[in-house]
Amino acid sequence: MKSLVVLFFSIWPLLANSASQQPVQFPDVENNVAYAKVASLGFNLADEKIAYGSDESQYALLWRAKQTLVQTPLVILLHGGCWLSEYDIKHTYALSTGLAQAGFNVWSLEYRRSGASGGGWPATFNDVKAGILAASTYNNGEFKLVGSVAVGYSAGGHLALLAGGEISQLKGVIGLAPITDIKAYARGDNSCQKVTQDFMQGMPTDKPKAYTQANPSEQSLHPQSIILQGDQDAIVPAFNLEQLKRPVVMLEGVGHFDWIHPGSAAFNTLIQNLNEM
Repeated sequence: MKSLVVLFFSIWPLLANSASQQPVQFPDVENNVAYAKVASLGFNLADEKIAYGSDESQYALLWRAKQTLVQTPLVILLHGGCWLSEYDIKHTYALSTGLAQAGFNVWSLEYRRSGASGGGWPATFNDVKAGILAASTYNNGEFKLVGSVAVGYSAGGHLALLAGGEISQLKGVIGLAPITDIKAYARGDNSCQKVTQDFMQGMPTDKPKAYTQANPSEQSLHPQSIILQGDQDAIVPAFNLEQLKRPVVMLEGVGHFDWIHPGSAAFNTLIQNLNEM
């Protein structure tokens, strides 16, 4: 499992020269996508970088929609990566490109993470909230939160669910393989689960109040929250989803990386849910 997660992010520097502003053709893939197939994808660079704080990790990347659709929401995207500083926004460049080509403006957030100055709970969560609110003040209020959907992947899904509970103006929240029970997740033994204690500065027995505050399963969520999950996900297994009391779409045969490959059936499910919000 550790080698799988290392592969998850280690290939991204190799893609720096593959970026293009031409339309990207994403190949169709079967379910349970290997990360190598995600890492081989081309992508378009963002149209603009916008700082929402003074730290080098406090910024948003804006991909503008490549086609005009009627009343499509702004997608506020939160990347994953076990909340760790070494795993950054780049692994969702292809996803952002795919969303823009599907007709969505994408406000993709970078944020401070554990392992770097200022990262960890609750600072990481505070960054995410600030970055979401910054979308509403960009370009004299071009984007409205009431027309925005927070989409979070993996650890970013955990943060998106929590943020939606506090920022009620959002149109909705979609969690892609989100960590929904951080207490249970911290007790797991895969490499991402083991670093939960780094993000939280301890285990649930050490930080019971902090873990409760950081646990989507124990917090109020946005009423329009949806969980999209694959039943073959070994990195973020489904924990106690019924406690969320929110719709769960469980896709058969889908793993962890399907959600960030625009040629996957999981991506099509994401687009469908965005269009229905």
